[in-house]
Amino acid sequence: MIKFNMAPCTGKELAYMQQAMSAGKLCGDGPFTKKCASWMCENFNVGHCLLTTSCTHALEMAAYLCDIQPGDEVIMPSYTFVSTADAFVLRGAKIVFVDIRPDTMNIDEKLIEDAITERTKAIVPVHYAGVACAMDEILAIAKKHNLLVVEDAAQGVNAWYKGKALGTIGDFGCYSFHETKNYTMGEGGAVLFNEDKYLERAEILREKGTDRSKFFRGQIDKYTWVDYGSSYLPSDMNAAYLYAQLEMAEEINNKRMEIYNYYRENLAPLEAQGAVDLPYVPEYAKHNAHMFYMKLKDLETRTAFIDYMKENDILTVFHYIPLHSSAAGQRFGRFHGEDVYTTKESERLVRLPMFYNLEMEQVRYITDTILKFQAF
Repeated sequence: MIKFNMAPCTGKELAYMQQAMSAGKLCGDGPFTKKCASWMCENFNVGHCLLTTSCTHALEMAAYLCDIQPGDEVIMPSYTFVSTADAFVLRGAKIVFVDIRPDTMNIDEKLIEDAITERTKAIVPVHYAGVACAMDEILAIAKKHNLLVVEDAAQGVNAWYKGKALGTIGDFGCYSFHETKNYTMGEGGAVLFNEDKYLERAEILREKGTDRSKFFRGQIDKYTWVDYGSSYLPSDMNAAYLYAQLEMAEEINNKRMEIYNYYRENLAPLEAQGAVDLPYVPEYAKHNAHMFYMKLKDLETRTAFIDYMKENDILTVFHYIPLHSSAAGQRFGRFHGEDVYTTKESERLVRLPMFYNLEMEQVRYITDTILKFQAF
């Protein structure tokens, strides 16, 4: 069976994890945690990067740093993972869902402004599949209405918008290093921002509400409880695994692009025939080959396709169930305007195997098998 995903492995992970153990500091903010954060600050040109235990926790930190209060409203797409909404719901916010663009599966920037009320506090664009949202338009709307922008760039590590790294464009950006992502630490994430004014509060929040970070830097002679906080620090063991991959980021990216481009080129005839829609990448975006998907005619065809691929020992999967259709989504949010594309497009989409250690021989078999599917 060809798996849908396997966590990338470059060969250096074990050695770095052994180094972390030998250093005698496996808890948060150890040497490898600092190396990972420094690597991202340098390579993505961002002022501050704090590793977290997950992108969920990065989003929770961003929601707190945005000072989201009960009754505030936060605008986002419904086509996203539950963590995007949960982080703000935990702060008492009401989620306002708007429709997506059918081409990129990202939030439709043209629908955001109409969803703004006097209670709106933030906009949360989700860069689906590592393809950038229309950030200039979103930032202009945010500036006009004095709103904060939190980029959910869980899938967008090492993807770009007009030369800027996703996650570094808004007020806050959130990354995921879950095992399904391009670069992984098993479970993990990061929150990024440029404004120095957020740093002290972010460090306190991540250190259980203490000023422990200042203590370790020698700025104070003892630390104490000073504000709300939680335990968002990842183990340095996890960071050691991640750092081995960040060092190989270009190689990992090149391999994923090779797989993506092979799918794209060899499945193009199906798109030309009108049998499927393939991913669209706007000129302003440089994607990271996080995923390759096809959109089939309808839900029935997709179900038949997934079954057919499984019979041929290939695991393919669909993606999000729109949040506004869930019980919690209806309880904690509302859909503004008409759901023209969110549900329709989500029911058509199927994801193909895509991971660093996938062999090109397997990619060719996957593609050949797709081309033989009779029910397009």
